[in-house]
Amino acid sequence: MRSVLIVDDEAGTRESIKMILKNDYEVFLARDAEEAFAQIKAHSPDVILLDIILPDIDGLKVLEKIKENDPDLIVIMITATKTVKTAVEAMKLGAYDYVTKPFDVDELRLIINRALSTQALEKEVRYLRKEIDKGFSFGNIIGKSKVMEDIFKVVRQIADSKSTVLIMGESGTGKELISRAIHYNSNRRNFPFVTINCAAIPETLIESELFGHERGAFTNAIERKLGRFEIAHRGTIFLDEIGELSLNTQAKILRFLEEKEFNRVGGSKTIKVDVRLITATNRDLNQLLKKGEFREDLYYRINVVPIVMPPLRERKEDIPLLLEHFIKKFNEENNKKVKGVSKEALERIMSYDWPGNVRELENLIERVVALTSNELIQANELPFSLTNVPKLNGLKESVLEGKVSFSKAEEEFERDIILDALRKANYVQSRAAEILGISRRILKYKMDKLGIA
Repeated sequence: MRSVLIVDDEAGTRESIKMILKNDYEVFLARDAEEAFAQIKAHSPDVILLDIILPDIDGLKVLEKIKENDPDLIVIMITATKTVKTAVEAMKLGAYDYVTKPFDVDELRLIINRALSTQALEKEVRYLRKEIDKGFSFGNIIGKSKVMEDIFKVVRQIADSKSTVLIMGESGTGKELISRAIHYNSNRRNFPFVTINCAAIPETLIESELFGHERGAFTNAIERKLGRFEIAHRGTIFLDEIGELSLNTQAKILRFLEEKEFNRVGGSKTIKVDVRLITATNRDLNQLLKKGEFREDLYYRINVVPIVMPPLRERKEDIPLLLEHFIKKFNEENNKKVKGVSKEALERIMSYDWPGNVRELENLIERVVALTSNELIQANELPFSLTNVPKLNGLKESVLEGKVSFSKAEEEFERDIILDALRKANYVQSRAAEILGISRRILKYKMDKLGIA
């Protein structure tokens, strides 16, 4: 039960408030400041009802001392009508609210309930903010290799700057995680972090997604919509796969970077926002520049601070740390007690090239931890592709030596070639089907058959 301390030198006032609150709260009483401090020390009340006029110390002095010791403690002042001005002064010193004599019973209950609800909400916000800060601290980006330490150093140096950042690297290397670390370690951390995957939104909708639209701007625009840049005001916007944007959309982003303003689709009003831009790509922008598929002026605008995320195959010394991190994570999620990996399993994991990078390793550990009943992950629980056998020749030799059935080898070869095509196409199925020379329908059929998500 929540508790209330009533501090008033009038016995009648103390008793009348106690009668009002005793069914809902544990009530403590004090007639002066000395008793009040003793009760606070003994019972740590959730709310204090404090009279402004006390016999030993002025109520405002008591309020100051309470707030000095515990800034979050709720204090509601009790005042006579003629001292309302003093009560307002008390609120400036940190009092939550005030009530006047004689009391309105419903008003008193409402003020206390509202104060406790506000306090609970503030605690939740502080907790969530702490969790967010913890979740996107450098400690959540696993790696002690020289290349990762260099990246951490750059992130620390540029976190508080307004400079645009371009994060480059293969899919699954952790580009978004780095972008979040930049935001949550910056002075923008208390404002929005807005992400948008440029490859996942059709060209016809991308401008509306980025800059918003006015009602009636196009068919089905039945109401005004705020764009991601507007939502991210005072925070950070992360444009993933910026290399997929058309030249027309690139021009609009360039205009925003130069003028810090834009117009909603179908609107004439100029919108000004304060947004820090971080972009990422898994494509070679220099090649896109040569082909005329990416604007040179935009490239130099976004490439103020470049960060290159290394593929996992180039920082294999980080794999044991990543394994420990992911095993712990998925143990908690699956209520498992996996302690690690066997020596043979570790050798296979270390010798694999990890074309899907950290994301592929994480997905593997999630699957194995969920399915294993062993304390240590065994080599035979790993996918066939992690045996470190060269794919085509190795499969052929394994079949001829009777180690692997023909159907199994055929299935694994088909699986590997489809996964490679998907990675090359950034997991866009229609593009992967085009690379393989088959229809998207056939690709989807084979993915379902082989259990490829």
